[in-house]
Amino acid sequence: MNAAEGSIVQFDNVGLRYGTDREVLSDVSFTLYPGSFYFLTGASGAGKTSLLKLLYLAQRPSRGMIRMFGTDVITMRRERLPALRRRIGTVFQDFRLVDHLSSFDNVALPLRVSGVPESDIEKPVADMLDWVGLSHRSEARPPTLSGGEQQRVAIARAVIARPEILVADEPTGNVDPDMAIKLLRLFEALNRLGTTVVVATHDLHLLKKVPESLIMRLDKGRLHDPTGALRYPPRRQVG
Repeated sequence: MNAAEGSIVQFDNVGLRYGTDREVLSDVSFTLYPGSFYFLTGASGAGKTSLLKLLYLAQRPSRGMIRMFGTDVITMRRERLPALRRRIGTVFQDFRLVDHLSSFDNVALPLRVSGVPESDIEKPVADMLDWVGLSHRSEARPPTLSGGEQQRVAIARAVIARPEILVADEPTGNVDPDMAIKLLRLFEALNRLGTTVVVATHDLHLLKKVPESLIMRLDKGRLHDPTGALRYPPRRQVG
């Protein structure tokens, strides 16, 4: 059987360079499967953020092949990218919240963009804010929130529409250890519903909190996969 059969993401010999500089990613190959959980680790400068940019379609590679949702994203027309991006939830290190919108409206944004009726928005958004401990801050705007609160709003916004892929860049970096575990459990719950989760983190303690996760280790732009585990379906898989 083809190793990539049934995959949601496939990278083959992907390289990325900015301008004429040396490659920040070299010969990166891996396959992600629906309902699987991955941690992306590596030292500062290893290429984690660059790899995430490729995953959430903010960057195109310099070479190699990337397929997502069965589509070759290298050759696809740019006008098709927004529809593909809506299937991906993202949590950024710099949050990227809309400052003039309340916490509630920031979290509701993906649902509104997708055309969900207003009558079907209030309860799930309120429930999500309650889950991340911010029901009392639903009307607050991002500039009035702490860094940890902004991070939690960003995570709630990323998962509210149950994306097919969730890409999170250091999602627990601005919260206390107890909240970090709670947020990780939220990612796990979403994962059990079928979302493929990729969490970039420097916190090695988190890796032990999801026993069935796979570890993607980057070192100087190269992905280390000595056993070939990142080319085949993990044992636990939805579908």
